[in-house]
Order: sequence, then structure tokens, then C-alpha cells
Amino acid sequence: MAMTDTEYHRLADEMFHAIETAIETAIDEQDADVDIDASGNVLQLEFVDGSKIVINKQEPLHEIWLASRFGGYHFAYVDGKWLDARGGNEFMPFVQESILRQSGIALSL
Repeated sequence: MAMTDTEYHRLADEMFHAIETAIETAIDEQDADVDIDASGNVLQLEFVDGSKIVINKQEPLHEIWLASRFGGYHFAYVDGKWLDARGGNEFMPFVQESILRQSGIALSL
């Protein structure tokens, strides 16, 4: 059965909220320097070195896209998990690894 737009937004918003909460915790606990810009369908994270990770909703495809200095990735919701279309990586562990590699900040998600 196909996912509805409402379901898609609920699931994607849960992921965005979890990332924002984890970053706010890291800012408090690790004195991390991250600017969070959540606007519409985009969550942009900017690190102290000026690099960014941009996570955005692609509603027509029911995907979440992530762009980092290491490349762009597309995640689709499959069997209860957000999975990368190319490598099969799960979204949240991938976000943790991307933020750690790019900024040195370890998130608890």
C-alpha cells in the first residue's frame, strides 16, 4: 500500500525533530558549535568550519535527501526504515556518521 502525504510528513518530521533534539543536546553537553536552520521542508546544519549538511523532504517522491561534503543521498521509507537508495544505509545512523565525519560532533540518536 502506498504511503499517503500525511504519513510521509509525519515520519519525516519525526526524523527532523530527532536530529534537532540530538544536536541541541550535543551543543549543551559537548559545547558543540552548530547553527540549525529549520525552514519549511529543509533542515540545514552549519558547522564551525562553514561546512553544511542539508536535509530536505522530497514530497513528490516521498523521500528524504541529504547533502554533505561527501555527496548526496536519497532515502526512501521501506519496511519501516528510511534506507539509502544506493547503499542501503539506514538514515539515522548515516546522519550520525555524516555529522561525526564532517564536524567531529558525536550525536546520540
